Amino acid sequence: QVQLVESGGGGLVQAGGSLRLSCTASGITVSSSHIGWYRQAPGKQRELVASISAGGNTNYADSVKGRFTISRDNAKNTVILQMNSLKPDDTAVYYCNARRRFSSLEYWGQGTQVTISS
Repeated sequence: QVQLVESGGGGLVQAGGSLRLSCTASGITVSSSHIGWYRQAPGKQRELVASISAGGNTNYADSVKGRFTISRDNAKNTVILQMNSLKPDDTAVYYCNARRRFSSLEYWGQGTQVTISS
């Protein structure tokens, strides 16, 4: 059974601050999977923030380029989203998504709230 557990959100962060979100996986190996961080703000559609492929290629939404970094800790089977220079527009629930290489089946975490104050 695949489980994705997000952590690192919660609380209130001032604009300009930083947060580090973690997605810890079980039942799936992050180093051989495509992992994405998505976010959904109230009244808006869920959007891709950043992703890392099984081969290690990374991709970022234009709105977060230069501020967010996605990386993997294979030993901990965890994907990290380092978020710097946070803005109020980054306020959303952040979700981890995983898909095994060569599979179309996707898995989602339960989400973690990120709230940025101006």
